[in-house]
This record gives sequence, C-alpha cells and structure tokens, in this order.
Amino acid sequence: MEVNTVKSALFKGSILLLLILTLTGCTLPGLSGTSKDTIKIGSLTQSESELMAEMLSIMIERETDANTSLVTKLGSSIVQHQGMKRGDIDISSTRYTGTDISGALGMDPIKDPEKALEVVTREFDDRFNQTWAETYGFANSYSIAVTQEFAKENNIETISDLKPYADDLRFGVNNAWVNREGDGYDGFKKTYFDFGDVFPMNLGLVYQAAASGNMDAVLAYSTDGRIKEFNLKVLEDDKQFFPPYDASPVINNETLEKYPEISEITKRLSGQISTEEMQELNYKMDVERKNPKKIAEQFLKKNNYFENTGKGGD
Repeated sequence: MEVNTVKSALFKGSILLLLILTLTGCTLPGLSGTSKDTIKIGSLTQSESELMAEMLSIMIERETDANTSLVTKLGSSIVQHQGMKRGDIDISSTRYTGTDISGALGMDPIKDPEKALEVVTREFDDRFNQTWAETYGFANSYSIAVTQEFAKENNIETISDLKPYADDLRFGVNNAWVNREGDGYDGFKKTYFDFGDVFPMNLGLVYQAAASGNMDAVLAYSTDGRIKEFNLKVLEDDKQFFPPYDASPVINNETLEKYPEISEITKRLSGQISTEEMQELNYKMDVERKNPKKIAEQFLKKNNYFENTGKGGD
C-alpha cells in the first residue's frame, strides 16, 4: 500500500499498464536490453518499497558479483507479480501477506500473521517458483490513530479502549474503506463498535484533520510517515480485525540458484525493521525529502551491516 495515498488511482493505472503489456507483449518500462549479470529489483510507488529496494541493491552489490538495476514506481503488487512471472524483474523489494493472499493467490483473507506468512511462502514456491522470504519485521496495515494528547488523557492503548468514547467521536476515513467488504467499516462495527460520525475523505487529509482537531480518530496506515509528522498514536488492533500486511522480499528461485548469497542477505534483514522504524524511515523520505539511497546507506551503516557485526551481522 503506497503510502497508500492514491490507492484507487494506482489500481486503475496498474490495470491499464497490465493491459498495455499484455496487448503489446512489451516488458516493463526501462527494462529492455538488461544484462544477464544484472539483478533487477522492482519496487512499488510507496517510499518504503523504494527504500528496501535500495537496501537490497547495496547489499547485493557488496556481497555478490552481480550488478543491480532498480525498476521503481510499479503501480501495485499485481504489476510486480506479473513482472516477476514474465522475468522482467528478479526480486520484488516489498510484498505484503494480506495483499497477495487476496490478490496473486485469490484466497480469502487470513487474520493470523504466522498462518498468512506460512501460506504465501508455500503457495509462491509451488505456484510461481518464487521464494517468499521472512518478513523484514514491519507491517503496513490498516490501523486506527488518535492524537497523543487524547490517548494520554484517557489512557487509550487499544482500539477497544475507544469504545466508551466512540458515540461522541468524529471518525475520518478514506473513501474506499467505508464501503469495502470484509475488512471495511461494516466489518469493523461488528467486531468493535460504531463511531458517532463518520467522514469519508481523501486519505491525504485524514492525518492533518486529526492533528488539527477536526477529527477525533482516523483510519491510518501503520508505517505512514505522516503519523510521526502529526504526532499521532496508532492503537493496537487487539481483536485482530485487520488482516496482516507483513512485508517481505520475494525472489525468483532461478535467481537464488545463481546467487545463493541473496538468501543470506534477506535473512540478515529478517525481523530487523520494526513498524515504528519504517515509519521513521518513511518520514525521512516523505517529509524531510531525503534521498532514498542515502537513507538506506545510513540505516545499513548505523546497524553495522557493512561490518558484519551487531545487528544483522554474522
């Protein structure tokens, strides 16, 4: 989910791109004439996907004989998936369990994170000859956020803690989620409670609306840098209503056979980036406008990936 700003538009764009690729037999933009010694890493439009592609690129070029090229701003996981099936890209920098269970696999949502990871790992290997690596540690899931002040004054930590106040709260959500089946608002009400007033709006407005006091609670995306920008608090989904969207890289098995070092690289990144850390990294890119490669280099250096000691080291 890109920083999830223009989900609907991206989906339409992805479908259009897929149609063009199918009808013309063309590869993804910028991919013609790639070298067989170059590993192509695809990333989505959201910042965290680009950041993880940069990290993978830096580590692969340091620890293997291969070069890398980045194929950025792919519109959706569907486009990434088709790109990997066609051989246009060798690695997807970020894939999300909840997205691919309902998308690439066409299965019903799975609420348990461990079960979801188990299913995508098995099914991607069986169906697509691809390895779904262990999660980086962060999840870009739906969540409910309130101001830090409100949470502190009322001792709010979980979504359930909001229930005594819900009738009087204004709830800001993006337009698509209100009518979404399954994990949309109707499902939310059955699991938790009704809010007093619900205001569908553009996703880009919800964070500022909460910070400015125009909304009391908002639907947020857990790794969005604007949570930090507007000093909001993400509440624990204590009833596990929202499906898990744990992030992992996915690698073609042929690429892993040729460059088995990549398996060790993804293991070193496994479980090393929390949702809060990714929120911070997204903030640096989206709000502070820092260069993604520089952010990736700084993260790897700070956490000793270049020295093979400490976090992520051998």
